[in-house]
Amino acid sequence: MEYVSTRGTAPTLNFEEVLLTGLAADGGLYVPRELPRFSPGQIAAMAGMDYSRLAFEIVRPFIGGCIPDADLEQLITDCYAEFHHPAVAPLVPLETNEWVLELFHGPTLAFKDFALQLLGRLLDYLMQRRQCKVVLLGATSGDTGSAAIEGCKRCDNVDIFILHPHQRISEVQRRQMTTVPGNNIHNIAVQGNFDDCQAMVKASFAERGFLPRERSLVAVNSINWARIMAQIVYYFYAAVQFGAPVREVAFSVPTGNFGDIFAGYLSREMGLPVKQLIIATNSNDVLHRIMNTRVYARGVLQHTLSPSMDISVSSNFERLLFDLYQRDGKAIADLMQQFKSSAITLSESAMQRVRALFSSQSVNDEQTCQLIAEVYASSGYLLDPHSAIALRAARDLRRDQHSIMISLATAHPVKFPEAVARAGIDVEPALPAQLSDLYARTERFQVLPNELASVQTFINSHLTF
Repeated sequence: MEYVSTRGTAPTLNFEEVLLTGLAADGGLYVPRELPRFSPGQIAAMAGMDYSRLAFEIVRPFIGGCIPDADLEQLITDCYAEFHHPAVAPLVPLETNEWVLELFHGPTLAFKDFALQLLGRLLDYLMQRRQCKVVLLGATSGDTGSAAIEGCKRCDNVDIFILHPHQRISEVQRRQMTTVPGNNIHNIAVQGNFDDCQAMVKASFAERGFLPRERSLVAVNSINWARIMAQIVYYFYAAVQFGAPVREVAFSVPTGNFGDIFAGYLSREMGLPVKQLIIATNSNDVLHRIMNTRVYARGVLQHTLSPSMDISVSSNFERLLFDLYQRDGKAIADLMQQFKSSAITLSESAMQRVRALFSSQSVNDEQTCQLIAEVYASSGYLLDPHSAIALRAARDLRRDQHSIMISLATAHPVKFPEAVARAGIDVEPALPAQLSDLYARTERFQVLPNELASVQTFINSHLTF
């Protein structure tokens, strides 16, 4: 399996190299040169597989022989043994042909555990084989940080640095990051927003000279291909429960950075019968505006009840653009260069292809809380705000009432008590047993100004090896 950059000039890499690189040297994002495709017969055979076995079948082609099959299968089995539901990703019915895919049964109660538990194990395996020491760097708008720390804390040859916007994530999200002990774990609260944190990460990957030469820099955000790869699996897992490949399915995905829904798009390209993908956003509606106007423009970032989607620059959208522009790296490089200083307008032909599969909707905080209340009153099912946004968009935009509509529930409601309270629900979600002492744990984090130099100086001064 070979990987190429969306901007066309970076070296072609194999999976191992992509995992340890993150952002391409030309500023682009790595994608497979060719996707593996599964026949209808192969997809039908997946229906009887447990999650770990299915994950092995989906992930194996992307690895391209970089890890022996027996080792890869064991890594994946160990990864999903950490989840607290026997189905790993259970499906819950709400109404006729309407289901919720619960992706919050991992160690940190968010969908990002699916990718980051695996990423941590892959890194640990490759570090030991290479005798290599790395710095793991990421930005989080809520859930990525805790999932990355939990997934990678066991790695002996990794220093972890996670940037989050100071006072702009929920208390549970913050404590899940800042209470994990370890001399190699560093939480940085940046006095800015998520886009500021993300920009610092991208700048650090573009110019890695701030680190000692012997230190490699690895991305933990969804710019790292391994994140997208792992998320493809649960689209297949859900679809085969309902008779894929014979029966089509649709998905509604709460998304800001476009990584999770891009995995859904890839599942369709790999042979899964996905009839519709719904882009569900909060008031930070950059993706919804693209769908309506063809214009990709930064907006003024708003602080919402669904902070994991408080994003105005959707990094993974570049991966979709690469396909929409016939994989023309120069065209994407030109667009992204223009985007540095101004909005960009996408071609009508590109948008026609997008709209054939994708729909979109922006859901504000009031609408989010209203739906949380409605669903709880009718069924007793409690949604977190991100999942509620997906369900609201699914109910408003589904094209076929007779097909299965699956809304992705990306986080446990306990992480967002403010939204539950604002919905008028007089029930405080309880922390699961494994996190019952979270509020008693000691926090460790450093507040830093919104300055790249300050963050890079801190990183350099806290390397443990």
